[in-house]
Amino acid sequence: MYPTWAAAAVAITFVWLGMVLAISFLEAPLKFRAPGVTIALGLGIGRLVFRALNLVEAALAVAVAVAVFVGDASTPVVAPVVAAVVLLLAQLLVVRPRLNRRSDRILAGEDLPRSHEHFLYVGLELAKVAALITLGVGLLTLG
Repeated sequence: MYPTWAAAAVAITFVWLGMVLAISFLEAPLKFRAPGVTIALGLGIGRLVFRALNLVEAALAVAVAVAVFVGDASTPVVAPVVAAVVLLLAQLLVVRPRLNRRSDRILAGEDLPRSHEHFLYVGLELAKVAALITLGVGLLTLG
């Protein structure tokens, strides 16, 4: 029989993955292409959206980690959980503060050259997506 903790972890993992894909790889780039959306407006919207996403991600990370560790999962399941959580923490504690300082300056009217900080965030996001896919597939093969 498929363990309850694994079923919960699968659901949480794929909800988390879906949110990251929808926001980071669909909403974020598209908002700047909408008519009338200025850089300042897009940054303001983006900060609100990513703050909300990151709060939900943190809750989902805790939930999936608890499910996996309560379920006494094996290394092939634990490793991607740890990877996803570490990648999220890197985004929240290292990259987001830099991006926020930069967007504060732009919103204050400074004219700054394009930043490469977003590439670091996107790279971490891609790695997190890979970890979540690995986790989800690993959990699905338990049954």
